[in-house]
Amino acid sequence: MKLRFLCFYFFLLLVGAGAGCKDDNKNATPTPTEAPSNPATPAYNNLTIATDKAIYNPNDNVTFTINVAQLPAGARVRYKYLNQVVGEEALASNTWTWKAPAPDFRGYIVEIYSLGSNTETLLATTAVDVSSEWTKFPRYGFLSKFPQLSDEQVNAVMANLNRHHINGIQFYDWHHEHHEPLPVVGGTPANSWKDIINRDIYFSTVEKYINSAHSFNMKAMQYNLIYGVWDNAEADGVNREWFIYKDNTRTNRDFHPLPTPPFLSNIYLVDPSNTGWQQYLINQNKKVYQHLDFDGFHMDQLGDRGVTYKHNGIAFSLAQTYKPFINAVKADTPGKYAVLNAVNQYGQQGIAESASDFLYSEVWGPFDTYNDLANIIKQNNSLSNNTKNSVLAAYMNYDLSNNQGVFNTASVLMTNAVIFAHGGAHLELGEHMLSKEYFPHSNLEMKQDLKTALQEYYDFLVGYQNLLRDGGTLNTVTINSLDNKLKPAAWPAATGSVATFGRRVGDNQVIHLINFNNSKTQNWRDNNGIQTAPIQVKDAKLSLTATGTVKKIWTATPDIIGGASRTINFTQNGNQVSFTLPELNYWSMVVVEY
Repeated sequence: MKLRFLCFYFFLLLVGAGAGCKDDNKNATPTPTEAPSNPATPAYNNLTIATDKAIYNPNDNVTFTINVAQLPAGARVRYKYLNQVVGEEALASNTWTWKAPAPDFRGYIVEIYSLGSNTETLLATTAVDVSSEWTKFPRYGFLSKFPQLSDEQVNAVMANLNRHHINGIQFYDWHHEHHEPLPVVGGTPANSWKDIINRDIYFSTVEKYINSAHSFNMKAMQYNLIYGVWDNAEADGVNREWFIYKDNTRTNRDFHPLPTPPFLSNIYLVDPSNTGWQQYLINQNKKVYQHLDFDGFHMDQLGDRGVTYKHNGIAFSLAQTYKPFINAVKADTPGKYAVLNAVNQYGQQGIAESASDFLYSEVWGPFDTYNDLANIIKQNNSLSNNTKNSVLAAYMNYDLSNNQGVFNTASVLMTNAVIFAHGGAHLELGEHMLSKEYFPHSNLEMKQDLKTALQEYYDFLVGYQNLLRDGGTLNTVTINSLDNKLKPAAWPAATGSVATFGRRVGDNQVIHLINFNNSKTQNWRDNNGIQTAPIQVKDAKLSLTATGTVKKIWTATPDIIGGASRTINFTQNGNQVSFTLPELNYWSMVVVEY
């Protein structure tokens, strides 16, 4: 990642090194029905639902568990695909199973509710991803600390990631030397080793985390640079002719200087397109896979290195080497996943054209605004011909985290609203939330309001993934305020307005409204944590220009009633359609069905 290893030292200077009862007919496939138009505000502050997996295959059994033993009287559960109820039943236990429907690559919202005096009370929500391949809708998390840990400690971390439906895990800096990630002697891996910053890494902990990830149906990705070697690399079989130079006379090798102590070596760069180096690292990876059941290779780079030269004195662009490197790795181990970090989009075109399984962008300046985040996702979609979804590594409250403190809830949720609404996912969750490119850095904690909100945002990302990141065409929808409660303005975002944009998905016109009316900054990273929560707008009367006869309008938001969808009354006069938006906090989605 960009200047990551130099930032290690900066980091050190700052903070130091640091089943149940079930209904016999529950799995029948009922005729889809329309969701209730106005479920009551939920009373689920102390009620949560957990699923046993982060992702399921079609027709899998999904096991749900509610965190209280005694359910409210009359508790029921319904399962919804978008706004259609596809299953419903009474609950007699706090643990039950549901057979996932047969269609592949679908997201479902699950709602627990009760009926009393003909009034419905929503109690809790969650989501289910039914996808046979996780890379279709990647939701990436990370792990960064591998000391001696108990099974209970490991499973607590992984259970939290599972609650956010994280389906892939980047094992950051789990390895020893970059050119020899797993030390093996006599066919037996070492019990422990040192990483580059001299931390102790335990084989047993890495193995426990992999096993725990698999128990939740998450994929485990081993992290490494694609071109990094240590000082002693030549003694370990790295050919000097593979190195990269800053001149055409082979005088100055390209490397990251790192101070010792605490670092154990500088990082020297080799040519990723060199077939000798490719096979060397492939063989190292095979050794890793022989002893650790990783599912693939999370590849990293250091961004634009300027003019570089091969051993033969020929100048070349590192960006041009990424595609052949990825393809060589995938060709040798086709059963393993591969993804390469495009640091500030450097080399993303070749990465998108390669056999990479999804796209991953680490965002730095000058891509500093919410509009920049949206543009990166749009660019990735274009480069991959809309075949690969995106994950953004975007570190929040960067300067604020130089000291102990808490994340600014508003800045995190606003950034997630922009990323999720545009079809991306956000790498942010692991043992803690990320604020720096050195993943073990953990000065900032999440307040309870952020923890609660993030679960609902990730439920929303999963439950409506078929409208958010399953193709479609971005478009502009004309939205007008009829009562001046909102100030809608077509994207791009701007302080003082509600940014609107659309996505046409089949017969559905999706409209996103993101509330920047009283935002303090358009800088998504919000370095110093100054962003303010938007002022809620209720019952805003809006109109839109329709492209045909509207059959139905419904809305959902991660900010209210756990993302549950609600049908909206509307009137249509010619091509003008008027309706009332129940509320807007950070982000609301309106779906117009033609």
